[in-house]
Amino acid sequence: MIIHEVRLPLRHAFTTAHGTADVQQSIIVELTDGDLSGFGEAVCIPHEGWLAPGIRTALESNRAAIEAHALEDPEEFWEACFPLMADHRCALSALDQAAHDLWGKREGAPVRELWGLPQGPLPTSSYTIGLDDTHRMVSKMLEFEGWPVFKIKLGAGRDLEIVRSLRRYTAATFRVDANCAWNVEDALTYAPYLAELGVEFIEQPLPRDARRDQVRLHDEAGILLMADESCATENDIERCAEGFDAINIKLAKCGGLTPARRMIERARRHGLRVMVGCMTETTVGISAISQLLPLVDYADIDGSVLVARDVADGVRLHRGRPVLPDTPGTGVTWRGTPA
Repeated sequence: MIIHEVRLPLRHAFTTAHGTADVQQSIIVELTDGDLSGFGEAVCIPHEGWLAPGIRTALESNRAAIEAHALEDPEEFWEACFPLMADHRCALSALDQAAHDLWGKREGAPVRELWGLPQGPLPTSSYTIGLDDTHRMVSKMLEFEGWPVFKIKLGAGRDLEIVRSLRRYTAATFRVDANCAWNVEDALTYAPYLAELGVEFIEQPLPRDARRDQVRLHDEAGILLMADESCATENDIERCAEGFDAINIKLAKCGGLTPARRMIERARRHGLRVMVGCMTETTVGISAISQLLPLVDYADIDGSVLVARDVADGVRLHRGRPVLPDTPGTGVTWRGTPA
């Protein structure tokens, strides 16, 4: 196991209701087999408690057990690693991504094909506009004029003003994400106006623990509601089915591709729609996430577009349309850690 630590500037300072960042730090895990290497990403997010020293420690302290595993089957590898890494799911996700990438490279086929997933149209990814001065939010959106879907971060106390201002410049589909910043009365007030402004869904309007208010909002809002912070792991699915129409699955939160596939199946059994999302990963993480696209309804995989420079080639977005290479594994080609 080789551990690479990368620190990359963002295209713009990125602000949500959780805080502001202008640099993205990640731990890239490389698993090797002869001349083959598989890559996975653990993204560092301070408000989640995912910091580089802790991620590195979780990996290093379990190095012997990780390297002792044969890595023949990524799902078996995940099951072996889970007892060791259950409290470090971001690091576990990086291992799982790398194991899948290595598996695909050994087998000579993309992971999605080895899973037997159908080929066909894939969901278009949104491009995220972080909170900022309204004029600067408009400018950020116009940099990507022609992108068909924009995700707008809200929670600034002038949320309708922001959406109305952006709407003047585009007919694109809007999705909004409050990152837990609203109360139920705010959300019920905003919902009909957002629907009129062409908003497809509201993501995580209320805090995770506001379960009763979330159920009320679901009954009264009249617009699709997407869970994010409320849906971290497999055990959250049933609760989300009470107050949401859809869930956002993030590999860093759930622990990788292996549990993410189970979450999709479980969500479908409860009648939930599914989105795969990202946490400002580089192309390493985005390429892994993208293997799930044939299984889901929505995508928010613009992390590698939000960084000003990248560390790998692989899955890319062309005006929101995912372009998945036919190369084996998750499609990642490592460029090397930038200076």
